[in-house]
Amino acid sequence: MQSASSTAESQSASPSFVPRLSLRSETLLIDTGEGLKDDYREVSTAVIELSFDYGGVIVPASDPIDIVRSPGQSKSFGRDRLAEAQVRRILEGFGPVDLACLDDCAILPGTHADYAVHLEGDPDALCAFGLHAIPRLRALGWRVDVADDYPCRVVPEGRWYAQVQEDDERDWFELELGVEIEGQRVDLLPMLLELIETRGSLDALGRTARKTVAVPLGGSRYLPVPPQRLESIARVVHELYAVEGLSEKRKLKVSTFAPDLLDQLDDAFEQGELQWTGDTEVRERMRGLTLRAAPPRVEPPRGLQATLRPYQEEGLAFLQNLRAHGAGGILADDMGLGKTLQTIAHIVKEVESGEMRHPALVIAPTSLVGNWHRELQKFAPNLRVAVYHGPRRAQARAQADDAHVILTTYGLLVRDREFFDARRFHLQILDEAQTIKNVRSQAHLACKAVDAEYRVCLSGTPVENNLEELWALFDFVMPGLLGDAGSFRSAFRYPIERDGNAERLATLRRRVAPYVLRRLKNSVAKELPPKTEIVHPIELREEQRDLYESIRLAAHAEVRQAVKKKGIAASTIDILGALMKLRQVCCDPRLVRVGAAQRMQQSGKMEALFEMLPGMVAQGSQILVFSQFTSMLALIGKGLAERRIPFVSLTGATNNRQAAVDAFQSGRAKVFLISLKAGGTGLNLTAADTVIHYDPWWNPAAQAQATDRAYRIGQKRPVFVYNLIVAGSVEERMMNLQRQKRALADGLLEDHDPMSFELSADEVDDLFAPLSTDDRPAP
Repeated sequence: MQSASSTAESQSASPSFVPRLSLRSETLLIDTGEGLKDDYREVSTAVIELSFDYGGVIVPASDPIDIVRSPGQSKSFGRDRLAEAQVRRILEGFGPVDLACLDDCAILPGTHADYAVHLEGDPDALCAFGLHAIPRLRALGWRVDVADDYPCRVVPEGRWYAQVQEDDERDWFELELGVEIEGQRVDLLPMLLELIETRGSLDALGRTARKTVAVPLGGSRYLPVPPQRLESIARVVHELYAVEGLSEKRKLKVSTFAPDLLDQLDDAFEQGELQWTGDTEVRERMRGLTLRAAPPRVEPPRGLQATLRPYQEEGLAFLQNLRAHGAGGILADDMGLGKTLQTIAHIVKEVESGEMRHPALVIAPTSLVGNWHRELQKFAPNLRVAVYHGPRRAQARAQADDAHVILTTYGLLVRDREFFDARRFHLQILDEAQTIKNVRSQAHLACKAVDAEYRVCLSGTPVENNLEELWALFDFVMPGLLGDAGSFRSAFRYPIERDGNAERLATLRRRVAPYVLRRLKNSVAKELPPKTEIVHPIELREEQRDLYESIRLAAHAEVRQAVKKKGIAASTIDILGALMKLRQVCCDPRLVRVGAAQRMQQSGKMEALFEMLPGMVAQGSQILVFSQFTSMLALIGKGLAERRIPFVSLTGATNNRQAAVDAFQSGRAKVFLISLKAGGTGLNLTAADTVIHYDPWWNPAAQAQATDRAYRIGQKRPVFVYNLIVAGSVEERMMNLQRQKRALADGLLEDHDPMSFELSADEVDDLFAPLSTDDRPAP
């Protein structure tokens, strides 16, 4: 037996060693945690076998021996446990888990694994280890061997490319996005779409704490991509896929009128990292669009008999720039800023430049045809205008081929389709374009069927109730830009209106911004006098109050029954009908078709109105009174006649609109009674300095249009706007809905965050809440 000293003399000092890693796939047993005996599940994951090379002697890290003997030699040496422990700490610093430390992991017999890179086989963790850990460990002198069955083989990031190819469809092209690896192109589109589907929220990609995201290339190969880059790429891919979809060749479809999407792709890379290939002239043509920037100034046409204001010159430049790039658009200026004049200037410019080889077709509501004809004669007397309306239709047919402008109505466009279908037009212009907001309407279909090179919508209210109305306008001016109706709802409308998704709103705003020009009076018409909005609350007395409550109880019960049976969405007609009864009670009980109400002569709101009007008239004011109910206007007219106050009326039954307008503008009539539907558009009533909304409704756009019959260019006096509401009633509650609808339009067109306005069951119940002046919503 050797002595302790002789034994020590036969051992040499511990030599230095080289750490060795063997990476492969292994099946482990993971405890499910249900407390049952042998209740394990198999997990195939990446494992590491750690060993140490002591001068040619390979010692597994899991081997318990302390003394190592060199094969074929009498020498032996002790293992350097401190250095080996330091190796373990370095390795574990890159994320692998020591299997010996896991209570819920069982290693199958025959395996020599020491670590698992990730027990659940997370490709991001595996990819990050392969990308970052392995090169650094090799740089430290470690030997790392990767088996063919290792579940995540990292492919070094190659050169990214984007290939564009013109599509068979007009104004579309196909986009392929991928990476060139070792001379081979790999189309990443299928993988990116799968990644978007499996990862859910795109925000999670950018917020991840990991340094890389693993993009699968097939088999066990993965491409490591920085999460911020992948997030930017995925957003573009997701938007194109959600809105435009795929072509027949399974490529992404991109509209040539969406150039910012290409810029977003470029922004995801450093300068020059993304190589553009294919039909690069398509991309350059897209990049040539200057629609997002301020277009160059355009000299007003010589034949225009008007001096354009600076913002109107910008409107002319906007319309000219649309035409120059083959695009359509929406002139969405605030009411009263001269959309008609800007459009006439555009038509005259097209004629003078020689661009217009076919007539311009102007389609307007019947009530505005006369106004258009007068404005064309006034500002563009050299244009030949054919009015296809009323008794002039036969004459217009004869003049059509030689006319610069054909002027008609939505109704006649539908009725006389054969006349319009037989012609080609240079421009198609829709005034009050919200008329076609229902895509299933005959007016919408007839307008789309017209053969026109360029299309323009004029509307101060492109969004009145919901975003689908905006889609309807773009379906006319730029078909396909916002996808089909179904994809638009899922990609934009529901996330924005229902969920308040600010990111989706920003995406939609960015997409439509080049094709919508929106200016507000308070930002461009500095010379306009101030406008004061006043909410005038009115208390109901006992008899009218009791009538309101009795009708409210019955109406609310009917609405609840309808909602319970059909749901909120299918109960719209029931809800609106019940609300109308309550609003009629607020206006005047005589509007309600109930015997007791018909005999009631008391109306708190009517009394309040006639407390205001005589004093206003005596002070020299001229007043517009708007109501949705023509029967209410008749009652007000009777009251004015009894008080000998001169007035005129305008409803759908008025034969000579212009005579009524002239009487008011000249001062012969002091009060103008106007139905909201008949007089909300197309009137210039700058003689008025007071506007009274007798029965405010929850569509703020319609109400604003009515107000702006007086508050428009040419107004010299301050304008006062009164909203008469019954305190604590459905009218006051509807004012909150007005704010929500206004917020939706502002969020899209004026860079504000929107509010959801979809009616819920609780909101319906609130509208039908008992009449109360205590703790009521602030006006």
